[in-house]
Amino acid sequence: MSTGVIICDDSSMARKQMARALPADWDTTLTFVEDGDACLEAIRDGKGSVVFLDLNMPGSDGYVVLEHVHREELPALVLVVSGDIQPEAYRRVLRLGALNFIRKPIDPQVLAQTLKDYGLYSPSGHGTENVTAPPTPGSDPDVPWQDALQEIANIAMGQAGDLLARLLDVFIKLPVPRVNMLAASELRMALNITDSTSTWSGVCQGFSGAGITGEGLLLFNNARLETLSHLLGYPEEDNASNNTEPLMDLSSIMVGAFLRGFGQQMDRQFGLSHPVVLGTHLDISDLLDGSQYAWQQILTIELTYTIESHDLECDLLLLFSEESVAPLREALAWLPDPSTGSSA
Repeated sequence: MSTGVIICDDSSMARKQMARALPADWDTTLTFVEDGDACLEAIRDGKGSVVFLDLNMPGSDGYVVLEHVHREELPALVLVVSGDIQPEAYRRVLRLGALNFIRKPIDPQVLAQTLKDYGLYSPSGHGTENVTAPPTPGSDPDVPWQDALQEIANIAMGQAGDLLARLLDVFIKLPVPRVNMLAASELRMALNITDSTSTWSGVCQGFSGAGITGEGLLLFNNARLETLSHLLGYPEEDNASNNTEPLMDLSSIMVGAFLRGFGQQMDRQFGLSHPVVLGTHLDISDLLDGSQYAWQQILTIELTYTIESHDLECDLLLLFSEESVAPLREALAWLPDPSTGSSA
């Protein structure tokens, strides 16, 4: 008898990877949904008893779905599949009733073993089950390269967030990465910053590798700079000064960790320059005006990290030159196959 399976992820690339990672000999009927509300509707309509659920999605996220499944006693077994690998994220989803947590990118062998452990799947043959490999963006022309880039950024974001969470002993609320191609003059308008009354500080770090060049730009609300200094372990006497060291340290941590995870997925390495302070205690427009780019077009990845319980938020922008788009697309088209470690 076919098993109804719901795959919930806002990324088309992630949905296709998840579907292809399922054991080929597991008889399933698949339903694909892009957000938490659609997932709950599909569960209520009886379209799936097994749910593969992303955590970070626009609107109702994975946590909201798990809360409703528990509260309404919906007939669904939920496996969380996420790039948010913080230990606290794992603990929270288990408390909310998830069967288990599977990290992105999907390893088909780990997935098959997890399904067997919970009695959801039994291999039909004698020996190793027939497990297909997840697709790469290059092998599936239906996946837009921007969507593939967003999913790669999502996984790298989770690794950077996990590092920061462990360092500061906090829980980081992770965003959905925003990918845009902009004119340099549109950079300010594209930022997801709604608080126009605060002053901001900014740090930038250049990076390059394999024909890809750009800058990491960290923007931080000055209203919470003292809290950041305290979390990073700076002495209180330094907190009262206009010390920029906490910002530079935070930039090195976040930009470095993101680029490491970003490059590893595409088999690329990036060199990173020393952080440079763009300005402190400035209006956001003035801060960005101090950073001039010769590029006509800028490929941007925006990530807004929020430190729970501390009212602390920072905006991380990865800015790629227009000449970097072609090498990036080529790298995405030849992503290593997660099941073999080789390129497509």
